Amino acid sequence: MSFSAIIVAAGTGSRAGGPKQWRPLGGRPVLRWSAEALLSAGASELVVVVAPGSESLAEEALAGLAGWSAVAGAATRAASVQAGLAALGAGAEARVLIHDAARPFLEAATIERVLAALETHEAALPVLPVADSLRRGADGVMGEPVSRDGLWLAQTPQGFRLGAIRAAYAAWPDESPPTDDVEVARAAGRTVAMVPGDPRLMKLTWPEDFAMAEALLPRRTRVGQGFDAHRWGPGSSVWLCGVEIAHDQTLIGHSDADAGLHALTDAILGAMGDGDIGDHFPPSDPQWKGASSDRFLSHAVERLRARGGRLVNVDVTLICERPKVKPHRQAMRERLAALLSLPLDAVSVKATTTEAMGFTGRGEGLAAQAIATVDLPA
Repeated sequence: MSFSAIIVAAGTGSRAGGPKQWRPLGGRPVLRWSAEALLSAGASELVVVVAPGSESLAEEALAGLAGWSAVAGAATRAASVQAGLAALGAGAEARVLIHDAARPFLEAATIERVLAALETHEAALPVLPVADSLRRGADGVMGEPVSRDGLWLAQTPQGFRLGAIRAAYAAWPDESPPTDDVEVARAAGRTVAMVPGDPRLMKLTWPEDFAMAEALLPRRTRVGQGFDAHRWGPGSSVWLCGVEIAHDQTLIGHSDADAGLHALTDAILGAMGDGDIGDHFPPSDPQWKGASSDRFLSHAVERLRARGGRLVNVDVTLICERPKVKPHRQAMRERLAALLSLPLDAVSVKATTTEAMGFTGRGEGLAAQAIATVDLPA
C-alpha cells in the first residue's frame, strides 16, 4: 500500500510553552512517533516540514530512520504544507497523507482507513463524534446550547491525491488561511470522505496535554537489584545513603565508597538493562577518585528519564555491625527522596547485622543491597 506522506512540524508551539515536536514523550521526541508510524506503514517518501534553521533538530530527532527528508516551512501552516507538497517526487495520482507532528499516537489502523477511502473518494478525513454537550458563551457567561447533530472532531492524517491537493492549494486565496487541508480540498470542489478516527490521536496543544499523553503510554514495570561492599579503614566518618556519619573508621573505595548509593545506582541501571556502575564510572578512571556517589545515582536517574522511564520506589538494606544506622535512617530517606525526586513513602532504608558472622560480622567491612522498581514505556 504505497503512499507519500508529509509531517508538518514547523510550528512554534506558543500555547504549549515552546516547540512541541522536539519535546520528549515516552523517551522519544514527539516528531519521531509519527515518523516511525508512517514509515512502518509503508510510506515510500516522507517529507518533514520544519521551521527554517531547524533541520539539525529534525536530524537529531529522527536519527537512525531512513526514507525521510526535511524541508523548510513558512510563516503559516498552509504555506508549510505547500512546501512539503512541492518536495514530493511522486506522480499526480499518488496518494499523500498530511499529518500534524503534534498528534504523536498515530496507529497503522488509522492510516489504513484513510488510504482505503482514497480508493473511492478524492480526499479523506479521520473524525470523532462530538460526545460532550456544546454551549456558546462569552466573558465567562454561558449562552445558548449548540446541537451536536452533524458535528465531528477533525483529526490528521488527511489524505488526498497529490495532483488534486496541489491544484487546490494553488487556487486557495492567500488572504484567508485555511484551518486544515480538507477545507482547501472541499473549496476546490473535492468530495471528502470521513473515516473513523482514534480517540488516542489527541493533539498536544497545552502544557498539561503532555502529562495526559504520558499517562496514555503503555508501560511495563521492571525491578532491578544492586549489591556493594567496602572494607573498613582509618578515618573519622563514613558516607551512607548520601549522609555523612561520624565514625571511628571510614569505608575504603575509589570514590567516597558510599555502599548504599552504589547498590542503589546498580539497582536502577539493572532495571533498565543498562550495565552497572563500573561500566559508567570505571574505577580505573582518575576523575572519579573521591567523587561524591550522588553523582553516580543522579546519572542513573537521568538515563532512566531519557528513556521515558520513572522511578516508582527504592528499598536499601545496609548490612553492618557498626555504625548504628537507626539514628540516621530518617536523614538517609530524606536525602534519597531529594536525590530521586520521590515522595518519602517511596523510599525505604533498613539495616541488619549478620549476627557476628562473615566479614561484616567480624567488622572487616560493610555491605549494602538495594531494589529499585521502575516504569518504562512498553
